Amino acid sequence: MNEKKENSPFRDLVASWSEFEALRSILGEPSPLALHKTVRTLDAHCRRFIALSPFLVLSTANEQGLCDASPRGDAPGFVSVLDDRHLAIPERPGNRRMDSIRNILGNPHIGLLFMIPGLGETLRINGKACIVRDPELLESMSVQGRAPMLAIGVEVEEIFVHCAKAFRRSKLWEPDSWHEHDELPAISRMLADQVKGRLEVSAEQVDGLLQESYTKRMY
Repeated sequence: MNEKKENSPFRDLVASWSEFEALRSILGEPSPLALHKTVRTLDAHCRRFIALSPFLVLSTANEQGLCDASPRGDAPGFVSVLDDRHLAIPERPGNRRMDSIRNILGNPHIGLLFMIPGLGETLRINGKACIVRDPELLESMSVQGRAPMLAIGVEVEEIFVHCAKAFRRSKLWEPDSWHEHDELPAISRMLADQVKGRLEVSAEQVDGLLQESYTKRMY
């Protein structure tokens, strides 16, 4: 194990493959089910899971390895399964930063985490992504008469179910565990404070911009 790095709060680091292997004596071996649960194609079970999912997290990284995790959501079934190895995610209007798109152009590797409200298990898909402008495909993903301008195409490489332990520990789907509304972060104030010095905008102005986006630019 390595000692603490300079200017870092972390000590006793695992920094080599030999040290990683030594962790098996601490963490133990994966179960046979965990070892063999990966599949390579979108079978009927995966397709049903995706059809019922209104939300996913899309993970990408650029050429330098800088990572991004982007939430994507719409009505259940918003992700199109094209065949047993390919799916497409509509690029709905967002903040126009295009972080995921920029990353994919430089590094196509992608990870997806599909969630279904109330279900603790999630579906993980890893593969390679591309940016699609096919008019026919985009038109098939129209909502309220508006087709997305782009889609993210994914060539599936591996798929597996992730267990529910994180959701059970966090009680994410249990309303009784949720914070009261007045305890939640004031997002408008948070954004206004974080851009201060680079952009002078009040919390009230930020709130107006957010509400306009939520009501007028969903599709």
